Amino acid sequence: MRMGVLASVLAGLAVAAGAFGAHALRGRLDPAAESAFETAVRYQLVHTLALLFASERATKQSSTWARYAAIAFVAGIALFSGSLYALALGAPRAVGFVTPLGGLSFLAGWALLAVSYRAG
Repeated sequence: MRMGVLASVLAGLAVAAGAFGAHALRGRLDPAAESAFETAVRYQLVHTLALLFASERATKQSSTWARYAAIAFVAGIALFSGSLYALALGAPRAVGFVTPLGGLSFLAGWALLAVSYRAG
């Protein structure tokens, strides 16, 4: 249930970030930063839907694996999208070292979700 609330909040934040990027940041970021911001929004929104799905599966099927998948998706959103937002808005380039960890978290989430189906 709490993951469902978190997913709903993260989805709303993704929409707000997308609007912010499209309107408030238009023309203020260089093309690379704008692209990074858009990628962060897209991955946040897609993986928020995956989080919602995994949390529903974890609740309805009592699936520990789906719960772990949901946690991995939250970590991926924080690390991947969070670092891209930060980089786009001027954070030091060293923040970029976190981005691949977020990508790995997303991959882990999808793998764990697959296992949740194999495990029943």
